Amino acid sequence: MFRKLRSPILLAVAALVAVALSAAGGASASSPNSANAHLKHVFVIIEENHSLGGVIGDPMAPTFTSLANQYGVAENYFGVTHPSLPNYLALVAGTNFGLNKDDATAHFDAPNLADQLEAHGLTWATYEESMPSAGFLGASFPAQGALYASKHNPFAHFDDIINSPTRLQNIKPFTDFGGDMASNNVADFNLIVPNQCHDMHGGVFATIDPGDGSPCPFSNSSGDQFDEALKAKADAWLSSTVSTIMNSKAWTGNSAIFIVADEADFDGTKGSQDNWADVSGCCDSPVLPAGPFPDNANLTWAGGVFGGGRTPAIVITTNGPRGYVDTTPYNHYSLLTTIEDNWHLGHIGNAGDTAGGVVPMNNLLVH
Repeated sequence: MFRKLRSPILLAVAALVAVALSAAGGASASSPNSANAHLKHVFVIIEENHSLGGVIGDPMAPTFTSLANQYGVAENYFGVTHPSLPNYLALVAGTNFGLNKDDATAHFDAPNLADQLEAHGLTWATYEESMPSAGFLGASFPAQGALYASKHNPFAHFDDIINSPTRLQNIKPFTDFGGDMASNNVADFNLIVPNQCHDMHGGVFATIDPGDGSPCPFSNSSGDQFDEALKAKADAWLSSTVSTIMNSKAWTGNSAIFIVADEADFDGTKGSQDNWADVSGCCDSPVLPAGPFPDNANLTWAGGVFGGGRTPAIVITTNGPRGYVDTTPYNHYSLLTTIEDNWHLGHIGNAGDTAGGVVPMNNLLVH
């Protein structure tokens, strides 16, 4: 189990979280609000390009660390593969469609989680920070620095959504988030994506608008000054966002917040791994044949499982376990399976493939 740091900052964060949870109210194990009941609301927050050990326990990430210590951590959670877009697709479709590069033009005529939810009378929403308007289909925004990137917006890559003006309205700018939470206009499933200055990705060099985290240069290596600045910005954003959820009317009954990173760190020095620090994986991560990498023909892969590396995964629940570390191997397919099983949606893609090691994350939801 992770060591519980006792700095004044962490104690203050823990106190804030405890107050929010207390306000939500408790329930007996046999009631509809118990940890064994299905989840009423699911919130998934996706961070970027960081390993488990690079975030939890870092002094610049007190919120991540406090939440990990107080609630549940999946200690062996992996990205499905590299780079970003394939992981986001895996989360909502159970497959990366054989894609191992970021391609803003990629789109798929395939079943996805939105289809499953709607077929069962359930609602969904995506909140994309720094996206200019609902249903925006541009590759990035704004022009002076890509705070928003479509590679982090998976539902914008499915034909049956991008061809439906009505369904596109479920892909919302993050500016709608606070109002929706305050008015209890909250979907059953909510995907929340920070911008690239607030998700630890970086790569925005211009100062754009107050409050958007810009500028946020790329880090040159894990733990350098730029990396620590990215963690601090992400941590502050996460603290505010989690607090908004836990102090809303939606944080009642039995609900959960999943905080995961899409993949582990970009290293920049390991050419044999497409410059990724960690390519370990589990649970149906793709096997790439030997040859040039799909996103960099100048680098060559020896062949084998090309996983997304071990990443942070924190699970906050109204009624689930506290201070719990789960060592079961999981990845984004496991998270999709958990969501599907919660609402009895059936499975798509690799979700639910127990033979391949894909199992739901139920240990982190029940006592």
